[in-house]
Amino acid sequence: MKYSREAQLKAIDRLLTIMDELRVGCPWDKKQTMESLRHLTIEETYELGDAILDNDLEEVKKELGDLLLHIVFYAKIGSETQEFDIADVANSISEKLISRHPHIYGDVDVANADEVATNWEKLKLKEGKKSVLEGVPRSLPALVKASRIQDKVAGVGFDWEEPQQVFEKVQEELEELQHEVKENNQEKIEAEFGDVLFSMINYARFLKVDSESALERTNKKFIKRFMYLEGKAKELNKDLSDMTLKEMDIFWEEAKQL
Repeated sequence: MKYSREAQLKAIDRLLTIMDELRVGCPWDKKQTMESLRHLTIEETYELGDAILDNDLEEVKKELGDLLLHIVFYAKIGSETQEFDIADVANSISEKLISRHPHIYGDVDVANADEVATNWEKLKLKEGKKSVLEGVPRSLPALVKASRIQDKVAGVGFDWEEPQQVFEKVQEELEELQHEVKENNQEKIEAEFGDVLFSMINYARFLKVDSESALERTNKKFIKRFMYLEGKAKELNKDLSDMTLKEMDIFWEEAKQL
């Protein structure tokens, strides 16, 4: 369903009004701070990510609503101390978008999306960023952080030229890991294992694969198959711990066909 711009603005205005009313009248909403909302916002973001991977558009809509509520909530708290309000938030991102898209709002020519990304990172440095990596949040999960680091440095030209080069790097890191495993040096094993993961994430980028999404889809697939295995064991009145690997493998292969 597509709404007119007037209807869209009216819906946002309704949400802002509800937020005003809740902040005054609801004991729970009144006591919230940015710090108390932080972990909830992170949780909502992951729930949105789940809905996107499941391609559940109805759930995507609901989770976007939850995130929008959080944005409005933070803006409301900011307005109470007169630091900023929702207009400041919207105007700030609008100005950033205009500044970062000179190929739309200026006289810069770009040939493709890669050039847009490169210009984006260069513009951020001109705005006063000391490093292209400043925009990578410290609290990001390590796998996501590695992917963002690689995207950032690639945006300024620090990158491999061909996917094969990256694959060879993966093989090199695996060999170094195997060497340290044979040496039984736990500290070096961990370091080399990290290098393997980092190089694999880099290779995924060259294959146009999102590492986080790929791994999460594998997690979901494994959970589905393992729960099938548990269900079959229950039908046989058996505990998994009492079954042999050979017995479990029969049901595992069945699960792979679902």
